[in-house]
Amino acid sequence: VQLQASGGGLVQPGGSLRLSCAASGFNFDGYAIGWFHQAPGKERDGVSCIKSSGGGRYYAAPVKGRFTISRDNVENRAFLQMNRLEPEDTGIYFCAALKSDSLCPYIMTEEVIYWGQGTQVTVSS
Repeated sequence: VQLQASGGGLVQPGGSLRLSCAASGFNFDGYAIGWFHQAPGKERDGVSCIKSSGGGRYYAAPVKGRFTISRDNVENRAFLQMNRLEPEDTGIYFCAALKSDSLCPYIMTEEVIYWGQGTQVTVSS
């Protein structure tokens, strides 16, 4: 099982980044996919989740209206479009597969079955 996040980088406040998560080794279209953020010195928090079919999308309050999650079940990829980035968005972003679609709205680390490698996002002027 592998989940590899990419697309991070250094961006100025107000800028945009698009993160990608490439999955392999498991039945990708059978799992909800979540994105999680770990700020320096803090715990990992849920940011967004998309159900296995792409039919349900959920966002944490701090990113609602700025971030958009999507997935491509043919290419086994998930994406996180991040707009109007703020310094508080700085940190490592991880993609993960959740145990069940029903847990997607809660975007909780405890419900992750497969973790991927992270990608660093730095928002700074």
